[in-house]
Amino acid sequence: MSAARPLNTLRTFAVVAALPLLLTACGYGAESTDSDKQTEVAADAKKLSVDEVNIGYFPNLTHATALVGIQEGLLQKELGGTKITPSTFNAGPSEIEALNSGSLDIGWIGPSPAINGYTKAAGKNLRIISGSASGGVKLVVNPDKIKSLKDVKGKNIATPQLGNTQDVALLNWISEQGWKVDAESGKGDVSVVRTDNKITPDAYKSGSIDGAWVPEPTASKLVAEGGKVLLDEADLWPDKKFVITNIIVRQDFLKKHPDVVEAVLRGSVKTNEWINANPDKAKASANEALKELSGKALPAEVIDPAWKSITFLDDPLAATLGTEAEHAVKAGLLEEPDLKGIYDLAPLNKVLKADGKDEVDDAGLGVQ
Repeated sequence: MSAARPLNTLRTFAVVAALPLLLTACGYGAESTDSDKQTEVAADAKKLSVDEVNIGYFPNLTHATALVGIQEGLLQKELGGTKITPSTFNAGPSEIEALNSGSLDIGWIGPSPAINGYTKAAGKNLRIISGSASGGVKLVVNPDKIKSLKDVKGKNIATPQLGNTQDVALLNWISEQGWKVDAESGKGDVSVVRTDNKITPDAYKSGSIDGAWVPEPTASKLVAEGGKVLLDEADLWPDKKFVITNIIVRQDFLKKHPDVVEAVLRGSVKTNEWINANPDKAKASANEALKELSGKALPAEVIDPAWKSITFLDDPLAATLGTEAEHAVKAGLLEEPDLKGIYDLAPLNKVLKADGKDEVDDAGLGVQ
């Protein structure tokens, strides 16, 4: 990655300037809501260097480490008397804004908003400190209209939002087919229709879209409506792994409260370990958390296939983040960024080493 270069045109500037409002982790809308749920702290538990830590995440399955970690008390256990104050977000920009304002300390978030938040602040506001999840993104289509990959040409395919992680992935895939699409308008050999994931199933049922490149559980919701998985994005990546969720931290918080950050990372590592050792219990726990947050649990025909397509891991898969940034540049949605320093994996590697696990690599993008 080279240093950011000057913007060459007014149009490019407009697109990049708009990115804080456009890049989302999974495109579930633009509002953020404070969760009423407060984690319980034992009366005799010892506090760390702060009374509370503000943690943000999305109410969806790709953020299940946070959902399950809070639901099962695994994160709170590591924090002792330092209380978790959780907040749920429906889009990456609002979570980045909360991080920038200081109302959020640590958050689970997707790669595109992490990249954008880091580059727009010239590398001064956040660090990625861990991975959390990989996979869980699929191209689901109407099998009556699309029977093969070549049939995607000329069709209406939804993504969650202009410039979000899945939007960039679809635009890159379209380019690799030799087809042309204007990234900003979505018009071209494929019509890219930016549609909030909450209404994508209805758009599919109405016939206004022919398919969608979306994360779980939206992909499995479409399958439940008769859609067919035409492509699993994991098949496009080496070892079938790519980052879908990271853990980020406010740099000032990391500097002042490393003990709290380390405790959250211990909780995350232990939660992922529990999820992988108890997949059925973890799935039920995540669904219960979703029910508490949204008022409705996911039915078995949706959560079962969705859960199987997501891998929970501590490795941030840093090389794939760099590749995703290259895809955004290639699509014309981002000027080539300098991502050196976006990672600080020293606290995570300390936790992993103490737990007898292999350390992870920052792909040369770590803080010096």
